[in-house]
Amino acid sequence: MKPILLKIILIYLFLVHMISNKISGNNIDTVIYLIPGQGSDYRLFKNLLIDNKYKIKYITYNVPGKNMTLHEYAKELALQIDTTEKFVLIGVSLGGMISTEMCEFLNPIKTIVISSAKNRNELPKRYKFQRKFPIYKIVPPHITKIGAKILQPIVEPDRNKEKETCKKMLNDKDPLFLKRTIKMIMEWDRIKYKPEIIHIHGNNDKTIPIRNVKYNYLVPDGSHMMVLTRGEEISNLIYEILQVQ
Repeated sequence: MKPILLKIILIYLFLVHMISNKISGNNIDTVIYLIPGQGSDYRLFKNLLIDNKYKIKYITYNVPGKNMTLHEYAKELALQIDTTEKFVLIGVSLGGMISTEMCEFLNPIKTIVISSAKNRNELPKRYKFQRKFPIYKIVPPHITKIGAKILQPIVEPDRNKEKETCKKMLNDKDPLFLKRTIKMIMEWDRIKYKPEIIHIHGNNDKTIPIRNVKYNYLVPDGSHMMVLTRGEEISNLIYEILQVQ
């Protein structure tokens, strides 16, 4: 085959590919980074149905350094993000707080926080008490993990719909990670946040009650674990948000 003919064929195939992508709305150059909560991991998102035109990546947690702030931790985790691509941040609980911090130094095309807080004022009042009387600092890491295992099903009974998944995620958590991230949340000093952050919250969230939360989308009877237990509904909301230009 003559070089010029081969070149024409390759150009033709490239154009067909580009036109096909445009017609189908293919958007695979956009990555969605899913950031889990403190007691969870990638399995938290197993029931989400994200349009396959997006590439999905999960942010994985390491044990933060001693006395590291939430903002510093967000910067460390941001090394997992390829900023040369278009990307969306979706964070749940602690992951939402981290997403809020990342918005200060990254440029996501959208940021969605779910069952979370965008600043310290959206956290429950009991956190303020614990900041004044930081008993958590003297609790050994392994006791912190035992406490989380006891409290989770009591505080958020909705998790029993996915009991085994929740137990496995919490069992796999490093006790030191839990202790140090508790400290980061308690000492979180953020007051302002980017107004473009989209917040989804449930009115039956016992971990972060809705009374102090400024949300954009309300999920009736939604719990702190609704990403896992009501995946289809949350997926529909995410799809709706992503369609808005």
